[in-house]
Amino acid sequence: MKFDSSAFVAEPELIAVLRPRTKTVDCSQDRQLFHQGDEPIGLYILHSGELIVTMDSPHGDEVISFTAKPGSLLGLPGVIGNAPYSLTAEAKKGAQISFISREDFSALMLSESRLSMMILRVLANEVRTARLAITHH
Repeated sequence: MKFDSSAFVAEPELIAVLRPRTKTVDCSQDRQLFHQGDEPIGLYILHSGELIVTMDSPHGDEVISFTAKPGSLLGLPGVIGNAPYSLTAEAKKGAQISFISREDFSALMLSESRLSMMILRVLANEVRTARLAITHH
């Protein structure tokens, strides 16, 4: 299924607000950030490098696979919806990635209401892109 990976890219202003509250993720080797079905622990931000995102069907067949673009926020639907991650994300060696815990992200959202619209735009892009991918499949 063809999927536009730019749907996950957040506005630079949102990344700039999140970044001081993040921790760097060690990607000195390939690293799985989260697996489809895992409970959401937070968001990951791809700053540079390669990160592969996949989704499998309930039967284990790969449905989606794409390379995320710099500026992508990964894990957002799970964190916002308090539902398991719907994708698997694997960072390749040398990727620059940061992480913000679900608790820190929630606190930030409550204290900086202007971020809500930026977050909603990322989620809306993901939904729109998923619908387009389904209709063109």
